[in-house]
Amino acid sequence: MIESWRGLVLRFHFYAGVLVGPFVLIAALTGVLYAATPQLESWIYEDHLRVPASEQTLPLSEQVKAAQTALPDHDWVAVRPAPEPGATTRVLFASDGDARPTVFVDPGTGTVVGTLDTYGTSGVLPLRTTIDTIHRNLMLGEPGRLYSELAASWLWVVALGGVFLWFSRRRAQRLKPTTRRHAVLGLWVLVGALFLSATGLTWSTYAGENVADLRKALNWSTPALGGNDDHSGHDMSDPIPVFPGEVDSILETARTSGGIDAGDIEITVPPMAGMSWQVTEIGRGWPTQVDAVAITGGSVSEEVRFSDYPVAAKLARWGIDAHMGVLFGWPNQLLLLALGLGLVTLVVLGYRVWWLRRPTRGFGKPVARGRWRKVPPAQLAVVGVVAAVVGWFIPLFGLSLLAFLAVDVLLGSKDKKTDEPRPEPAPESEPV
Repeated sequence: MIESWRGLVLRFHFYAGVLVGPFVLIAALTGVLYAATPQLESWIYEDHLRVPASEQTLPLSEQVKAAQTALPDHDWVAVRPAPEPGATTRVLFASDGDARPTVFVDPGTGTVVGTLDTYGTSGVLPLRTTIDTIHRNLMLGEPGRLYSELAASWLWVVALGGVFLWFSRRRAQRLKPTTRRHAVLGLWVLVGALFLSATGLTWSTYAGENVADLRKALNWSTPALGGNDDHSGHDMSDPIPVFPGEVDSILETARTSGGIDAGDIEITVPPMAGMSWQVTEIGRGWPTQVDAVAITGGSVSEEVRFSDYPVAAKLARWGIDAHMGVLFGWPNQLLLLALGLGLVTLVVLGYRVWWLRRPTRGFGKPVARGRWRKVPPAQLAVVGVVAAVVGWFIPLFGLSLLAFLAVDVLLGSKDKKTDEPRPEPAPESEPV
């Protein structure tokens, strides 16, 4: 059975690798850069992030007031108290886009040390945001996200195909050095490639939506505070402003009654006075601390604990954080750096294998057409059904697979000679 599949998998692995190689290469290179951003940002933005440690700390409300003097025409929406001595407090202000103007304040003196735009719920700084945008969509917006989704959709297929070819090879077969290096390196990065593919798809546009729907249907979604989602009974056309003075008691209540004990937290300002404040742990390291509480009228009115997350939600949280290189700190970063460089090398070696096998003219056809005829029909039908289901759940994989098959048939119709099975290539030149 294995031998009947080998030629078809080899042909599929070759063409799929040629298709997805450039996308994986870009994603891996930008991923390597992203993994190194914490250290780069600590150096580039040192004046914003670090201040001389002080024995005394001003009340958080005084720090917010100092930030408001720097941006008097903006509404403050959140504050992140300094997580440790020598770090700055971040006061975040509202904006129309994804970027939120953020004022960095010395918690010991109340001095404003700088202002930067921060992005998303993670509050990442401009450098990491730029690299992340390139990694996700090549700075082309939503259309550009198709590149990264295509890479994630095919990476696991190519990786598993390579493993099948490696373990199904004939014992007497000898591989050329480039082919052997490509195969061995593929085995080393296999688990990491599958992990990056799976976690990357959760962020994607189309497959990510299906993942979210599946989690919701199975009650695996990540819990969140309801808090101020329901504005019924409140006149939001003329909201009552929220003043900084209350933030000190909110922080105290979150620490004492809410059990919020992590160093990294964000206090979210309610849309109007009288509504709920939200205090959330935002650390992404291990052990995971992402508890959240809502505080209304001076007491905890709602809470969400990480310990109560469904198992799938916990796995999603850990998977995303590990993909970003923050779950285990610098060891996580080093692992991603090694994995990213391994994928880059794997792609380069794969193209090198193709280059060595190419004919004098043309694209190169390492395995002849007609290999599917050697596969038992029942097995081929089962694989076809599985491919259809996977293609529906991962749409870019399904559409690109159909496009690949259509092009292959079109090329075959132009070259009738290639419709008949050709002899297997020499074992020593076979790419695995």
